[in-house]
Amino acid sequence: MERKDLMPILAVGAGVGLLIQPILANNLPAHVHLSAAFRVGIFLLFVLIAPFALWVASRIARFVKGIYQFAQFAAVGTLNTFIDIGVFNLETFLYGTPVMGAGLFAAFKAVSFLFATTNSFVWNKYWTFGAKQRASAREAAGFYSVAIFGWALNVGVATIVKMAGPADSRTWVNIVAPVGGVAASFLWDFLGYKYLVFRKRGDARFGADR
Repeated sequence: MERKDLMPILAVGAGVGLLIQPILANNLPAHVHLSAAFRVGIFLLFVLIAPFALWVASRIARFVKGIYQFAQFAAVGTLNTFIDIGVFNLETFLYGTPVMGAGLFAAFKAVSFLFATTNSFVWNKYWTFGAKQRASAREAAGFYSVAIFGWALNVGVATIVKMAGPADSRTWVNIVAPVGGVAASFLWDFLGYKYLVFRKRGDARFGADR
């Protein structure tokens, strides 16, 4: 693992470790109370796992070209996922019940996706794909153009999964369905951002990598 990537990957791990706290609180049965020690342990677990996973990817990258950058994208994607699900859980917590129609669910999901996508733009531009220049209006437009299709996949699949499951299940509505949407858009986002938005000048090969 490159030394310059240590602090970013630690920040990713810490972000996930913090965001998982309200998600757990919003979906566990009312009689289940997590101790402070358990919450701290979960936080530290993610802080340690994140750099370890990137280190493993750096070892594999000696034999598989492109895997290190994909691991960076996956790390950012994990943070985005927890932002997406965390914001969505905040919305459903304020709404008061997991029982809702497809329209309201899609609206909540669209808002959480916007938060996650904005985070994705910053992290992927400056860390995953190593851009040095400030973001331009054209680049941002390209990013959100790719993201629109990703949004359609994300929200569409999440809504379908939600409607296919038990309407009164917090776990299904707040976690399973949103994760299904994230998984559907993940590969599209990586390919679109890498080869359409953040491609470096002079890099004309589709398979080129850092």
